[in-house]
Amino acid sequence: MTALVTTLVAVLAAWALAFAGAPLLVWTAAIGVLLLALKGLGLIGTTAFAIAGTVFVALALLLNLRPLRRAVLTAPIFGVFKKVLPEMSSTEREALEAGDTWWEAEMFRGRPDWNKLIDFKYTALTPEEQSFLDNECEELCKLCDDWKIEFEQKDLPPEAWAYIREKKFLAMLIKKEYGGLGFSANAQSAVVTKLATKSITMAVTVMVPNSLGPGELLMHYGTDQQKKQWLPGLVDGSELPCFGLTGPEVGSDATAMPDLGVVGYGEHEGKKVLGITLNFSKRYITLAPVATVVGLAFKLRDPDGLLGDKSKSEYGITCALVPAKHPGVQIGRRHYPGAAFMNGTIHGKDVFIPVDWIIGGPAMAGKGWRMLVECLSAGRGISLPALGTAAGQTAYRMTGAYGRFRRQFKVSIGKFEGVQEATGRIGGYAYTLEAMRVMTASAVDHCAPSVVTAIAKYHMTELMRKIVTDGMDVMAGKAIQQGPRNFMATAYKATPVAITVEGANILTRNLMIFGQGAIRCHEYVFPEMEAARENDLPAFDKLLFGHIGFSVNRAVRAFTLGLTGARLARSPVDGEMAPYFRDMERFSAALAFCSDLTMGVLGGKLKFLERLSARLGDVLSQLYIASCVAKYYLEGPKTEAELAHARWALDHCLYEIANAFDGFIRNFPVAWARGVMRLVVFPLGNRFKPVSDRVNARVADLILEPNDVRERLSWLVFVNGGEHDPVGRMEHAWKVSQDCEEAYLKFFKLANKGELAGDTVADRLRDAVTRGLMTREEADQADTYDKVRYEVISTDDFSKEYIAGNYDAERAEVIEMAAVRARVA
Repeated sequence: MTALVTTLVAVLAAWALAFAGAPLLVWTAAIGVLLLALKGLGLIGTTAFAIAGTVFVALALLLNLRPLRRAVLTAPIFGVFKKVLPEMSSTEREALEAGDTWWEAEMFRGRPDWNKLIDFKYTALTPEEQSFLDNECEELCKLCDDWKIEFEQKDLPPEAWAYIREKKFLAMLIKKEYGGLGFSANAQSAVVTKLATKSITMAVTVMVPNSLGPGELLMHYGTDQQKKQWLPGLVDGSELPCFGLTGPEVGSDATAMPDLGVVGYGEHEGKKVLGITLNFSKRYITLAPVATVVGLAFKLRDPDGLLGDKSKSEYGITCALVPAKHPGVQIGRRHYPGAAFMNGTIHGKDVFIPVDWIIGGPAMAGKGWRMLVECLSAGRGISLPALGTAAGQTAYRMTGAYGRFRRQFKVSIGKFEGVQEATGRIGGYAYTLEAMRVMTASAVDHCAPSVVTAIAKYHMTELMRKIVTDGMDVMAGKAIQQGPRNFMATAYKATPVAITVEGANILTRNLMIFGQGAIRCHEYVFPEMEAARENDLPAFDKLLFGHIGFSVNRAVRAFTLGLTGARLARSPVDGEMAPYFRDMERFSAALAFCSDLTMGVLGGKLKFLERLSARLGDVLSQLYIASCVAKYYLEGPKTEAELAHARWALDHCLYEIANAFDGFIRNFPVAWARGVMRLVVFPLGNRFKPVSDRVNARVADLILEPNDVRERLSWLVFVNGGEHDPVGRMEHAWKVSQDCEEAYLKFFKLANKGELAGDTVADRLRDAVTRGLMTREEADQADTYDKVRYEVISTDDFSKEYIAGNYDAERAEVIEMAAVRARVA
């Protein structure tokens, strides 16, 4: 009995030490105490104790005396590690080193410090930024008619271009000391989101110079002379920038860039100067057709060592600023990517520029890729996520209103369970998008989080795709019939643009999120790689044994938390959010363990097993998304409606995490590792299910009603366009419904029962008043409601002349047809 108790105590003690992550010295002391206890209890004899003690002392010395450990254990492992360490191109290395790690690192390391999340402060909008949203953004939206922009003009109207320049919309990120607006990332995100609810073309036009463009590169890397030369024009709009990176032969793999610059002497402004002869061909360049200054990325070659380093002829990717009218530069024809924003090609043959035109001067030759990656990672967290959020906010506000007004089988379609399946998703996704937007943009204000911004770009644009598709399904014919009344069609057409640019989503998911996150966010992997490259055995030894302890701890934690339903996990709060925090901690530990085991078993092969790494990336992403949602709920009013949306979003995240783990484990190529990971991650099976019908229905009901969460989730939607604006028309009808719907429903029930005489709504209302079934005021309210309801569900139609492009001659007919429809209604 004593032996059994002792064994049980020893196992529990070892388990507790592993769960707590005790250091090696504590383990050594604990094993020593165990041996002494066994001897003292008489459970082992003198001879056995002597043998065990000798082995223990030898191992203790070997593991704890670092010089001995390095010589006997670590040095052979170090040699093997250096041999199997995968090759890393300069492009990959610069991408890895660019930017910072942030909250995603806490989620990746398996034991998140929740206080960092709770204490993190969203970036508050300044009075100046809020005023810009309330005034300048409103005015710019009023200047733009999305239908005319996309169908008729294929461009913003001249007055909108002038207003954009005048009010410095293109200079939001340029600091005030240079004349710019100096807005925070959160403010820039809010501006782009609001503009996108009115016009995708307007939003893209504004966001690109504030995302990846000469302005940001100059702010970070430009020489004083370059800033003095270019920033004033970029601020007042007299200079319109674009940036040429992508070409016919180069997309995601910048090392394949064929665009070349060769250092040599040439003539500039009548003088012989040291410069670069450029040959390039770029495509998909936003603002290229109207640009006055072109940022160019190219490979730089210096065969004669004229830049000062005779031993270096290949400098790699370099960035320069070139006036669009410079000799040899050719602005090509426009692309048409499904939206009317300016996008086109740029070509150059034997274009000679001074070396001083390199952004940052000659000292920055060859450093262009790192410059681009650092700027792109920040912009990626602002611009495209803002488009996704705009789709979410618009769909939430508009499908809710439409689902209330549109009736089939005498019932509002928003009450049908089939429709609610889609509107519930719209509500949950919209909540997720706004939570991610404010969290990620605020993070960009604090640092340059490269992995977080990749997560935001991929998942927020994918949610945009889903939410727009659901919105199209709900509104059906209203959504597919294009015209001035349609607020969905442009987003539907433009969604692939957001998914494709700044790193196509296939690339972002399969290569960037986990590929970059596993190395940058892991506490040991990147330092171990650096120690190997620097041949630093002492550093590698310390990291290696720390890594082993880390892996054991995360395995035990993941298994224990899985076995106990995460009840032993920590939560920084009590109440409704506590179980979600505990589940996140459980899956964080499981991610850390599976990542370590995977990298240990597969090594460099993992780089080419994109399906596997993408699934681990999905786990990391959904952990980050869940963190955003929980934080957003805690920062909000915590109402019942808010809780319903947060539950939907968090239930969805946890299901996606479990689903990603399941797919990862089932497809892992090594059988024994599959078994180990299945046991650790799901010791009692996978209990995580999709969002329940009950939770989904609650969100779908709320989307139909006026409530606090509706306003919080659609606060950036431009609603003041008037009754002839597609969103404004719906907004007007929504406001009318608050006062008149009760009267209309009374009339609707009487009419459906066959109690009212007459063939038209007007006749039936007259009969209702005459017979005393409704008051005059009720009849007027019902009539008003019915008219706005009909306007909301109506779609556009056109003459063949208008469709053929004869806009001016046919505009009067379009207006007249609208008037006829109104009279008929």
